[in-house]
Amino acid sequence: MKISTKGRYGLTIMIELGKRFGEGPTSLKTIAQMHDLSEHYLEQLIAPLRNAGLVKSVRGAYGGYTLASEPAKITAGDIIRVLEGPISPVEGIEDEEPVKRSLWIKIRDAVKDVLDNTTIEDLVNYKDDGETDSYMFYI
Repeated sequence: MKISTKGRYGLTIMIELGKRFGEGPTSLKTIAQMHDLSEHYLEQLIAPLRNAGLVKSVRGAYGGYTLASEPAKITAGDIIRVLEGPISPVEGIEDEEPVKRSLWIKIRDAVKDVLDNTTIEDLVNYKDDGETDSYMFYI
């Protein structure tokens, strides 16, 4: 499963709205400028997020968007599903032989677990401690 710019930029929008939760609406222009993104592209992404009930729009000169609920109640999985569709590492899992099907299901469930247990609040409060869980392989 590869997350496209739709999912990545959608998370960016939601994190920025989460940072400003309770402070009033934020314009997409502001978010686009902060992250050097296309405002037009963000406008395309905000519509499905609004239709899914994850954000609310506020019209007017000081309008923009706000989260529809608290950042702790919106998960990364909610956003990714709206913008990317179902979470699955491969299509047609049910057609695979049992050994491979078991692997694909484990991968799908692990990704779902991370996405569904990571909230916007978690992402807003994330602090990079400099440690990584990466491995170095030598050949």
